[in-house]
Amino acid sequence: MTTRPPTLDEVALRAGVSVGTVSRVINNRRHVSQKARQAVESAVAELGYVPNVAARSLASQRRGAVVLAISSDDPALFANLFFAEVITGVNAVMEETDLELLLILAAGERGRARLTRVLQSRGADGVMLLALRENDPLAKVAEAGNVPVVHGGRPLDKAPRWYVDADNRGGAREAVEYLISTGRRAIGTVTGPLDMHAGVSRYLGFREAVALADLADHRVAHADFSELGGATATARLLDEHPDLDALFVASDAMAAGALHVLRERGRSVPGDVAVVGFNDILTARHTRPALTTIRQPIVALGSEMTRMLVRVLAGEEPTPLILPTELVIRESA
Repeated sequence: MTTRPPTLDEVALRAGVSVGTVSRVINNRRHVSQKARQAVESAVAELGYVPNVAARSLASQRRGAVVLAISSDDPALFANLFFAEVITGVNAVMEETDLELLLILAAGERGRARLTRVLQSRGADGVMLLALRENDPLAKVAEAGNVPVVHGGRPLDKAPRWYVDADNRGGAREAVEYLISTGRRAIGTVTGPLDMHAGVSRYLGFREAVALADLADHRVAHADFSELGGATATARLLDEHPDLDALFVASDAMAAGALHVLRERGRSVPGDVAVVGFNDILTARHTRPALTTIRQPIVALGSEMTRMLVRVLAGEEPTPLILPTELVIRESA
């Protein structure tokens, strides 16, 4: 029987340090204390860890930088707390390394051209991609760069080699099952964009839950993950389905818009219409009423995709990671 070789994570656990510290020691990089270096070297010797030779040979050619490329050109991007929390997670792991972070907003041609220039000049050792649409040209630009690419959120049109995602479908199903358990029967949904994996998965979770309960699934309006989009879609649902008694909204930002419209229409929450969102960003705790939602570990999404890229650069072959979600009950449902 062939024994599985030890992993970078196991070396880090044995040494009592982060994966980033192990990577720096193995690649003979700076910013490592003598104590940590000795602990890593001892763990490597005890476990018999052998770094990937090809990766080691590339270490001296590295530029010491990685790119976070977001498929958006919206100047209000950083007002969206989802992206702010992802970047918080990315930065937390970056601080454990001596890598620099380049941020590129690249939904348009200029942004994609900038990423192309960075990669063609070997100005970065790897790329993290976020908020991709179906058949997004940004993915093709990154893949043409001949560097490791890690996805934050699985693309809709393929399963890439390395990605970190949340259990969007399971979380949405749990949200709707909770609404059903409270006696709601005329349940609608405001979906996210259906050219994004998260949008499709959360919609499918809604449909599965209502189908299992033998309820109708036609109370649907599509939006774009924005507060304005959520408000517009909710107004349309109320016009088309005045019997609506519950609403699963595929993001907290959209749910904030939904709550505003319900208030304007004189519908009490949760008395007339119960509302559940998705993400559990800070906004969810400060809506009126406070929002029941599905918590996905957004900071962890950023940190785990960064940690995955660090492992790949160190010669590891990590597997895709799906993060769990959790129902958080507040006042809106």
